[in-house]
Amino acid sequence: MPMDLPKPIADYVEANARLDIDGMLQPFQRDAVFIDNGKHFEGHAAIRKLFEEEVIPVKAIFMPDTVREEGDDIVVEGPAHGDFPGSPLRFTYRFTLADGAIRTLETTV
Repeated sequence: MPMDLPKPIADYVEANARLDIDGMLQPFQRDAVFIDNGKHFEGHAAIRKLFEEEVIPVKAIFMPDTVREEGDDIVVEGPAHGDFPGSPLRFTYRFTLADGAIRTLETTV
């Protein structure tokens, strides 16, 4: 990985590169919130369903190329590629970490 990401974020990105749902879910707190382009998913079950229905079928893999801190958030940007219209698309991932885990993740195109 070309940049120094906090461990929970690095773990998520590495698992996403393998399209490993369990690995992608592991860095999230049990009651974490994932906001995907305005749609809210709360808790492991809802986030797992998002991965199963919208990430894995299109093989969406995020390749971060920039990282910065904004207040309490870690903002990671880069292209995502896969079997979806417009691939690759540039995404912004805004992470909030707490207790060594992902508390919230908001993705926008």
